[in-house]
Amino acid sequence: MGFLEQFNPGSGFRRYFKVRQAVSREDLETVFRVRHEVYCVELEFEATRPDGMESDAYDAHSLHCLLTTSGDDPRPVGCNRLVLADPDEPDRPLPFEHTCEHTLDRSIIDPTKLSRRHIAEVSRLAVRASYRRRRSDTKKSELSISDEDFGDRKQPRFPYVPVGLYMSAIYLAQRNDIEWLFVLTEPRLAAHFARLGVTIKQIGEPVEHRGKRMPSVMHVPTLVKELRWLLRQIFTVCKEDIDAEHARRSS
Repeated sequence: MGFLEQFNPGSGFRRYFKVRQAVSREDLETVFRVRHEVYCVELEFEATRPDGMESDAYDAHSLHCLLTTSGDDPRPVGCNRLVLADPDEPDRPLPFEHTCEHTLDRSIIDPTKLSRRHIAEVSRLAVRASYRRRRSDTKKSELSISDEDFGDRKQPRFPYVPVGLYMSAIYLAQRNDIEWLFVLTEPRLAAHFARLGVTIKQIGEPVEHRGKRMPSVMHVPTLVKELRWLLRQIFTVCKEDIDAEHARRSS
């Protein structure tokens, strides 16, 4: 058994973090404020907004996820969204379809030929700087994993925040019958997730989009079925958190 398997990352995640689908106005405003802090103020990917909230037209047909600290006084840590097909205009391209229009290898997969009801894109992954930056960081990025996030045999660690955000997105996709989940990701992030056993398949040439980004796809049913033990622990906790919050809202 490897040193990372000697502890339960699910218990560690639950000790420090909670995750939920952002549905209420308050939660959505928190998501948009985190995005503004990261995308507009810190990274300057987008223009700053007078109201301190970053949002766009895709948000109206997206599922939003909010990661916070656990405990009695939770603080926002990060967020992401699943952009679904526009119910009023199903053939309207997802964001990556615009960005990668000329670089996608449609012999691998062609989003225009898939059921639009069963595809989505993970986007606007954002983690606040205090939960993301490390001394070894040499560039600014909205989400990252490095070798040091895994520690060593004497002091194992785990990249709870990025993994939790991705596991939450994958569960929201599964919960909403999404089969194909697309993402524009940094090559190094895809490599680190491959190390954890998550297959993120490249489907075209890299593009320049806030740095070098690789168009990729995940097949949700296969990915969930084949999750390794380490990730399944966090996936299960994220599932339980999201389901519990959904049940609370429905009661």
